[in-house]
Amino acid sequence: MADTAVDSDEECRISEGEYVVLKRGDVYKSVQIEKRKKVIFEKQWIFMDNAVGELYGSTFEVDGGGKLTLRKPNRTEDATDNKEAGLDNRHIVDDGKSQKLTRDDIESLKEQGLKGQEIIQQLIDNSTTFKDKTEFAQEKYIKKKKKKYESNITVLKPSSRILAMMYHGREPGKICHLRYDTLAQMLTMGNIHAGSKIIVFETCAGLVLGSVMERMGGHGSVIQMYPGGGPVRAGMESFGFPSHFHDTLHEFPLCKVNALLSGTLNVDEKDTDSQSNDGADKQSGSSQVSSGGGEEGSAEPQSMEVSTDPAEAKKREEREKLREQKAQEKKVRLEEKRRRLAAAATLLEGRNADGLVIASRFSPCPVLLGLLKFVAPSRPFVVYCQYREPLIECYTKLREQGGAISLRLTDSWLRHYQVLPNRTHPVLLMSGGGGYLLSGITVTADAAASETQQKSSEPAAKRIKLDEIRSTGDSSV
Repeated sequence: MADTAVDSDEECRISEGEYVVLKRGDVYKSVQIEKRKKVIFEKQWIFMDNAVGELYGSTFEVDGGGKLTLRKPNRTEDATDNKEAGLDNRHIVDDGKSQKLTRDDIESLKEQGLKGQEIIQQLIDNSTTFKDKTEFAQEKYIKKKKKKYESNITVLKPSSRILAMMYHGREPGKICHLRYDTLAQMLTMGNIHAGSKIIVFETCAGLVLGSVMERMGGHGSVIQMYPGGGPVRAGMESFGFPSHFHDTLHEFPLCKVNALLSGTLNVDEKDTDSQSNDGADKQSGSSQVSSGGGEEGSAEPQSMEVSTDPAEAKKREEREKLREQKAQEKKVRLEEKRRRLAAAATLLEGRNADGLVIASRFSPCPVLLGLLKFVAPSRPFVVYCQYREPLIECYTKLREQGGAISLRLTDSWLRHYQVLPNRTHPVLLMSGGGGYLLSGITVTADAAASETQQKSSEPAAKRIKLDEIRSTGDSSV
């Protein structure tokens, strides 16, 4: 029990080399903890050295040199305690003359070393209208000044919710405008759990992939289908998963799916890029040989003269060793890539995946129809798209060809509420849309076709009636 308590305490503390999320107000940023390294956050230089060893969720104050100081909770710091407040704000005129301190005075206070709370107190004391404002207006004024003058940063442990909020607030285009509530629905509809085999195709900077791996907890298999030359995993790396999580992750290029389905996939064949590079090397080598043969008389004395110089010979040997080392490293990388490709192909050949998750900026219809063949029957799948029309096309295709039931096309609606004493109301500014989701359950194609045929066939009594009507019509003609 004691060892377990120590391990859990160590997991809750910040350590060097880990990824953390910095929070200031409603702004988030993911960084890696490294000593003596400057981090830019909200136009301010920060050194994260003092954060090592502290608990996640700790709040730090940033001094003038960018160093972090652990902020201790202080209940007496609220400037509104024991302050006078007015009944309403009808007599307050915003003419810009209520504040006695000028910008130069505030800058001089900063140079004197006053902290944010002390500067805010000076602003309150030199305001002629603060006492006449209502209690709500005073709290709003203090909150606004804290956001401007206080340099408090909270260090959080990365999670799917925090990273989704970070990407959606800073760079929503990188994640196809995927909102965190829509991401939660995707994980629920896809039935992501530990021990399952999930196929993921996404172009959301690795955010969806990392969320799936977090929900699985390092147990099971995740097969990432990627377009282009290689997978993108920037968002997944921000989670800071331990090493055994990466053992469950596999990758497979989307361009080789048809070859795998037809049974013509050759794992040992060289890539197109490596073939082109080898061809270029051979061509350059042959050009060098041909040029050497053309100037044989002039090249021979030069080579004899160079060979007699020991420094040149040593440099030539170093270049040869470096070239051989690079070739060996390239060979090792290609062998590792073939090994990973073979492992992913082995997992896909069984066609018994437990789920499919798609969130891409590409047209989802051909990708969905191709990857559904690797999913076992009676398994869920979910497709995200920022727009509705591509998912309507997927819905229509699946209804036509069968292989899926319980198809649902939904959109999510989210609104924040301010919950405070005597002033609970919905926030006026809200997100315009969180995208659309298409979900369903796979079935065998034969069963789906027979079910569709039974539904479309008419009852026996109705067919008899129709035959009688057609026969009477023919006789009358």
